[in-house]
Amino acid sequence: MNSITIQPAAAVRGVITVPGDKSISHRSIMLGAIANGITTVRGFLRGEDNMSTMHAFRAMGVDIDDDGETIRITGRGLHGLKEPGDILDCGNSGTTIRLITGLLSGQSFFSVVTGDKYLRKRPMKRVVEPLSRMGARISGRNDGTLAPLAINGGFLKGVEYQSPVSSAQIKSSIMLAGLYADGETRVSEPSLSRDHSERMFRHFGASLDVHSDGVAVRGGFELTAREVTVPGDISSAAFFIVAALITPDSELLIRNVGVNRSRTGVIDILLAMGGDIQLQDEREVSGEPVADILVRSSRLKGIAISGSVVPRAIDEFPAICIAAARAEGVTSVRDARELRVKETDRITAMANNLRKLGITVTETEDGMDITGSERLLGGTVDSCGDHRIAMSLSVAALVASGAIMVTDIGCVATSFPTFFPLLEKVSSK
Repeated sequence: MNSITIQPAAAVRGVITVPGDKSISHRSIMLGAIANGITTVRGFLRGEDNMSTMHAFRAMGVDIDDDGETIRITGRGLHGLKEPGDILDCGNSGTTIRLITGLLSGQSFFSVVTGDKYLRKRPMKRVVEPLSRMGARISGRNDGTLAPLAINGGFLKGVEYQSPVSSAQIKSSIMLAGLYADGETRVSEPSLSRDHSERMFRHFGASLDVHSDGVAVRGGFELTAREVTVPGDISSAAFFIVAALITPDSELLIRNVGVNRSRTGVIDILLAMGGDIQLQDEREVSGEPVADILVRSSRLKGIAISGSVVPRAIDEFPAICIAAARAEGVTSVRDARELRVKETDRITAMANNLRKLGITVTETEDGMDITGSERLLGGTVDSCGDHRIAMSLSVAALVASGAIMVTDIGCVATSFPTFFPLLEKVSSK
């Protein structure tokens, strides 16, 4: 399916769940594979990105059983992975390729990682540089800054690394290498990125300390298999939160969503814009905070978004842009340069598409200014092969003056295979 046409909706209503958290699903496979014992995972996201991670570890000799409900990973211990007989294909998943590069840097074998045409354009220097400081030998296209990457694993030494950007992928890649390093590996960030790795490392028994500006991991400690229940992904929930906020006469309850403080920047931003959002039945599952989210349609206002909230909402900005397009006044986004190196340049892609819908947008180097409007035009928009842009533009269609055709939507399967049926289910015409 290359395109879809979505009609305006009268309201968004119902009770739904969204698929499991993509970040946690990735990490459950990786840590389960190098732990001792059998790890069981429930709520695993079976999107293409996570399946790329699963296939990579199967290629390294890990027995992973999936009965459709529960994933069972027979861990091989810290040093039990086998040299893969072929190139490891990470598909479209930046999380897979960056995190697995860190883990492979500590292995005593040779490996090569690559991905699809979009992933091969994404910057890899951000993990290659610190891993090389630890002693990894990594080569690749464009002087090792682009995939495919060839990794000669082996002895690593602990380092102190100050990351120039706040990125959970960079931090987690170095943390995984740190499990194999001699001594302590410490990663610091300008502001703390999402902490799923820290929580799951603790859950599996790794030796680490969390500091105000980062994390320290001590190498050589074996991990122990655990049970993992994956909550709903707040990045997936964000599209439906925005849909209910901007569509009149809406009320939507989204059950069992992960509300990790390092990921709830989108909720903080939408609350500041005047959104009626309530967290109900807050609880903890497998070391992660979880809640049900009740959303009602709201009159939003433009705000300034910058600083430490940006890393906590970095994946949700395409959806936030749609909320801004319907808000009264101007929403300014700054300190979001990281959006330019996602699956596509999300600043330019969202700006171009919003203009097609009649919205005034001014790009800046590290963000944009969006002037909201009560009227969005129908027409044709382009996802640019980016799953989050495809879903965000689909949400915009609910409040447009006419139907919107979204092109190149096959990418949605990477993170939310059931998105379009679920959007249809909650949208009353």
